[in-house]
Amino acid sequence: MTQLFHQTAKIALILIYLVILAGAVVRMTGSGMGCPDWPKCFGYYIPPTEASALQFKPDHHYSKGHIIILNDSLWVAKKDFTSSESISLEQWSPYTTHDYSTYNPLHTWVEYINRLLGALSGIPILILTFLSLKRWKINRWNTVVGILTLIGIGFQAWLGKTVVDSNLAPHKITIHMVMALVIVAFLIYQITSSNDQFIKIEKDQTFKYLVLFTLTLSLVQIVLGTQVRQFVDTQIKSLGDNPALWMSKPLVNFYWHRSMSILILLTNIGVFWRNRSKNLPFKSITLWILLMIGIEVLSGILMYYFDFPFSTQPIHLMMATILFGLQFYLWMTYKKQTQHDL
Repeated sequence: MTQLFHQTAKIALILIYLVILAGAVVRMTGSGMGCPDWPKCFGYYIPPTEASALQFKPDHHYSKGHIIILNDSLWVAKKDFTSSESISLEQWSPYTTHDYSTYNPLHTWVEYINRLLGALSGIPILILTFLSLKRWKINRWNTVVGILTLIGIGFQAWLGKTVVDSNLAPHKITIHMVMALVIVAFLIYQITSSNDQFIKIEKDQTFKYLVLFTLTLSLVQIVLGTQVRQFVDTQIKSLGDNPALWMSKPLVNFYWHRSMSILILLTNIGVFWRNRSKNLPFKSITLWILLMIGIEVLSGILMYYFDFPFSTQPIHLMMATILFGLQFYLWMTYKKQTQHDL
């Protein structure tokens, strides 16, 4: 049962990272409003592939909630009905949650795949929660964290709805991102706490607090990064598709974000060096951490100095979230090997 719990947590973590990657692609392509409603997409479980599907059709069966685009606005079917030769607005109501009414097949399907992965990730988390209930006598925190993870994924889904309903309000996107990291942390806890293959080591308080400090820095850096991204989004809306101008006059948060990357690099080099000097068993993970930082810094340089080359935005975000995950895993693994109790 422990092995099943452990493997299920790993699968859930992989799927959550795929959701984060899909979300990054959504932002890169500007597809956040590809589906203007939630949880369906234009009122359908499987969205349309062409704009004609959203035009009014005579003698066509519409189900309650189906959406059409009429006069550059969205209209929602009030109930199930078959349309007559001409449209009767008595059968439709205007979609008032927001005024976004554009259909772009690329944006729609990018956003739809993001939602599909989000729904898929809930399956192993649901299974993991059920398995965690059976671990109450083994490790009560597995049960508590399992329940919190299930609540978290539900809350995250609700946040997704509020993001769409708000037409991508920046502060809600930031909360959405932070919640994803919380779920990552929950799943990494489940993975490390159910792994009995660790060997006990002596405590090193300097290493412990240095890892905790780097983890905190990374979390702050990600929040700052979302604020920089929010600024870029507003620049895109005002300046259009002209990457050379997006960061011509950045806010002060950008300079904090850029400067902190140097501090994060130096402190994680310190973690690597402390591990090596004290002969601790974390060489592999500390090297992976430095690799993620290197790729993240490189992608940041490319975005700023080379006008946001294709794919650099999702790569930058993914490296940041993977870095956070690796650091949290290092923190949990250290605790496991020094306390043998998580």
